[in-house]
Formats: sequence, C-alpha cells, structure tokens
Amino acid sequence: MNTQEFTKRRKQLMELMGPDSVAILPAAPMRMRNRDSEFHYRQDSDFYYLTGFPEPDAVVVLVPGRAHGEYILFCRESDPDMEVWTGARAGQDGAVEHYKADDSFPIDDIDDILPGLLENKERVFYTMGASPDFDQRLIGWVNRLRKQSRAGIHTPGEFVSLEHHLHDMRLYKSSNEIKAMRKAAKISARAHSRAMQACKPGMGEYQLEAELLYNFMHQGARFPAYPSIVGSGANGCILHYVDNHSVLNDGDLVLIDAGAEYDYYAADISRTFPVNGKYSKAQRTLYDIVLDAQYAAIEQVKPGNHWNDPHEAAVRVLTQGLRDVGILEGELDKLIADQAYKPYFMHRTGHWLGMDVHDVGDYKVDTEWRVLEPGMTLTVEPGLYLSARHSELAKKWHNIGIRIEDDVLVTKEGYEVLSRDVPKDPDEIEALMAG
Repeated sequence: MNTQEFTKRRKQLMELMGPDSVAILPAAPMRMRNRDSEFHYRQDSDFYYLTGFPEPDAVVVLVPGRAHGEYILFCRESDPDMEVWTGARAGQDGAVEHYKADDSFPIDDIDDILPGLLENKERVFYTMGASPDFDQRLIGWVNRLRKQSRAGIHTPGEFVSLEHHLHDMRLYKSSNEIKAMRKAAKISARAHSRAMQACKPGMGEYQLEAELLYNFMHQGARFPAYPSIVGSGANGCILHYVDNHSVLNDGDLVLIDAGAEYDYYAADISRTFPVNGKYSKAQRTLYDIVLDAQYAAIEQVKPGNHWNDPHEAAVRVLTQGLRDVGILEGELDKLIADQAYKPYFMHRTGHWLGMDVHDVGDYKVDTEWRVLEPGMTLTVEPGLYLSARHSELAKKWHNIGIRIEDDVLVTKEGYEVLSRDVPKDPDEIEALMAG
C-alpha cells in the first residue's frame, strides 16, 4: 500500500470520530515461541491498516484538529547497537519521513506525553479488552488527570470502542486492497495446483504442506495466512485439522485448506481431491453435491442480497443432495427447517476475508443480516463431512470429508471469484493430476 492510502484511512476515521476526541491504538506485542526464540513478528491488522508501520513497541494516537499535527506515532528510538542484532528501526525521523507521522516520540516517553493528549477531550476511541496490559496503563493516565480536576483539567467522560468505526471501514476494500487480495489468491491458487500435481499415495500430509509453503514463498508471499490444513481420509472430517502428520493412503480423499498472505492480505482456499488421482463413485457423488452447492451459493453473492443468502442456497442444495442419495429422508423444507443436514454440514458457508482470514465486520446490523455491497470480500465454502463415527451411514460413505472454498469479491454487477485459477471441476482435477 502507498502512504496516501494510509493517510486517507486516518482522515476518514478522524472525520467519523468528530472533534474533541482522541483515538489510541497499541501495536501487537512480540510473542515468545520458546525460551530464546520469538515468533516472527506480524503487526496488528488494525494498527497496520492505519499506519503501515511494521514494528512492535509502538502506539498510534489520532487527535482530530490538533494544531501541531493530528497523527502521532510513539515508537522505538534508533539504536545502532541493537540494530546490529535485530535490524534497522524507523526511529522518530523514519516515523515522520517514511510513515508520514505528524509527530513522533520515543515509546519510553509515552507516560509523560500521552496524558497531555487526553486533556480536555470529551471522547476516547479505544477498544478495551484487546490489550489488557495497555488497558491498565490507559486507566492510569485517565486517573492521573482526574486528580488534577481542581486545576481545571477536564477528563474524558466517554470511552467508545475504536472497533465500531474502524472495522466497518475495513469491510469495504479499496482498489489497492483488492489488487493485493487478487495477488494473494493467485499465489495460493498456483500452490494448490502444484500440490495436486505432487500428490501420490504414500506421501505424508506434511509433504503436501511443504509444497504449499514452498510455492507461497517462491511467488513472494513470505508466510501463509493461517496454519495450512492437509487432512486425508478421516482427517478430512476434522474441520480445523492442522497436525498434517498422517500418510496419504490410496483410495482416500485429501482436503487442503490453505492460503497465502500477501502485503498483509489473506487468501483462503479449500480443495478436495483423490490421493490416487481418481474419485471413487461415492466420492464423486458427494463431491458433485458440494460443488453444486458452492455454485448456487456464489450466484447469491451480489449487491442487495443479504449475508445469509449464499448460506441458505448452499443448505438447500446440500440437503436435497443428501436426500437424493438416501442419507436423509423426508420432505425437503422440513429437513431444512429441522437442520437435518447439521451432522454432515456443521459450519457456516463463509466469512468475511481481508487482512485477517476471518476478517472483521458485523454480519448483522440491528438484528438483520447485513446487505452485501460492492467492495466486500467473503469466502464461499460449503462442505460435507461423513466420518466413520456416523454409524447410521453405509460404509461406502465413511471418512469422506469435502470442502470447496473460494474467495469472492462483491462487485457492482455481481461477483468476482478471486481464486478462480485453481481447478475445482472434478474432471479438470483428475486431468491435472494425471498430467
């Protein structure tokens, strides 16, 4: 993202906040992986969305109308000795020059400076509970001001969740954000295709995961957007299976749910294919049901429809399909009303997608499902999971887990499938694997 994009976002947020207000947002902390090793640092999505600043130990403060500059960034000072070990820091000069802060102060001085920014403000936009340690510091600053009330210092009287405005902004993707998401999806699609081509009986699930990670990185996506799911056989019926340690057996399906993160934006794609390159009759029957359900759901992604329309479309096709093959019995509408499909399809058909895989944004507004609008991005991911624990099922259906997931952008005319480059037609998948 260019600096103008971040500037525009901050301006929009401050207009929503109004005068006599201040917004405060801390950066994500470093996390330890083990005794002397840290996890690779990834900035908090909200913080990055407003600043583009990638370092820890930072706090952004927005003060609409402040004469000396509305955008203040507290961050680490430049430290040549530490930078030998851990790399360059922006410091105060870099915060202003490269990240366009109006003012920047050392993070170690925040206790002395930030309380003054709260003086005589009516509202503080801050999300309590997201960072408990910082919550206590903020409460301490406010209490310090309260003790100075006899000196005429006014203490903010209203605390407003920063998420309310910020997450609604993030729900609508700009052209630059859509460009990044297209790239993340294209990288991910190529990795899924490569995994299909590499798959063969006797491999480990983790070896297919290695194909994914290699292709993500090789194409410029340094990290996956989330831990990759590579579940074969019975493991494909575990929704969030991430152990990826089993052997790929001849005759089983393998379900891959994986996506790359590119420039802080996530892809999220699922495909299910036969380990030996050929669907069995039972596998193909259920796969076709899920694929039809996904097509029906995607057709419901368009401006004016509500969030739940794709889910309702998928549920109807899945329930009808299960009824057609004899797994469910009864009248279709009653089966849907009774949620008879739930033992085999127990999750929603999608979620918002963006900087976070399960991205921010309300699904309901005033108790009503949210209306889809251009710029929103979501996943469409129906599935069927028929494990051996379903003792009522004929054995031919056992341990067939199928999910087909694509990333979909709501456009002015309808929709764009961002992840369309990876095959999902079963004939195309078999041809790719045979080739």
